[in-house]
Amino acid sequence: MAESAACPAFQLGGARYDQGSFFGRLRHFIAIIDPSTLFVSEKQLKESIKLLDDYKHGSLSPGVSDLQLWEAQKIKQWLNQSHNACVNYANRNATKPTPTSKFLQGYVGAVSSAVSIAVGLNVLIQKANKLSPATRMIIQRLVPFPAVASANICNVGLMRHNELSEGIDVLDNNGNVVGSSKIAARHAITETAFTRVVLPMPIFVLPPIIMSYLERLRFLQCNRRLLLPIHSVVCLVTFGLSLPVAISLFPQMSQIEVSCLEPEIAMATDCKVVTYNKGL
Repeated sequence: MAESAACPAFQLGGARYDQGSFFGRLRHFIAIIDPSTLFVSEKQLKESIKLLDDYKHGSLSPGVSDLQLWEAQKIKQWLNQSHNACVNYANRNATKPTPTSKFLQGYVGAVSSAVSIAVGLNVLIQKANKLSPATRMIIQRLVPFPAVASANICNVGLMRHNELSEGIDVLDNNGNVVGSSKIAARHAITETAFTRVVLPMPIFVLPPIIMSYLERLRFLQCNRRLLLPIHSVVCLVTFGLSLPVAISLFPQMSQIEVSCLEPEIAMATDCKVVTYNKGL
């Protein structure tokens, strides 16, 4: 009862605890890495997503408490960044075995930093009272991009941090392993992180611009219920175009000049250029 009574009013994308105090930030991060989220059932997940969708569209059922909404947002944020973490781990350069302990450390760090960045930027926008309503609306529509982009960079770096300390295999012209390079690992992770920045760019930038134009059309002003399905189609088409573009920016099997790598690798081969698996 005490927890429920002290629960602040829910804000979509906001922080449940006061981010202006150390204790509030501490409780916030503890909630993010709460291991109980690992045992969330599919039914609970669907219920959480429905609650947030109902809140967003103003169709929330009477009796739903702020505490329920905060818990629902916690579950959905955790799922989204957990998915990103697993994607980054599955598509890493796997030439070096990664101990389970290091994977778990990377997972906790990736999810914590990613969710914190996304929530933090939204909180800053909500507190920007000096901005005009028009400026606030534009920024609120575009803020998901820097939030997701910066979160994705942290996610990639932390889920693949083992490569930075262990290095990745580099191959000569015949496909033979020349050595293990930390410099090549940095190149691989930087290239992958850049693709994670480019990937959401069209998704978060183009739909708001397109929808701001479409919403002014008389047809849609008279048929407001069509806005959501049209918005979904615009997002789907944008994602379908941006995914192959982002993945195609760098080849998975990338090349780097031996002179740029560690001296021991340069001494181990006569090749001028070696190849490494960047990952996706």
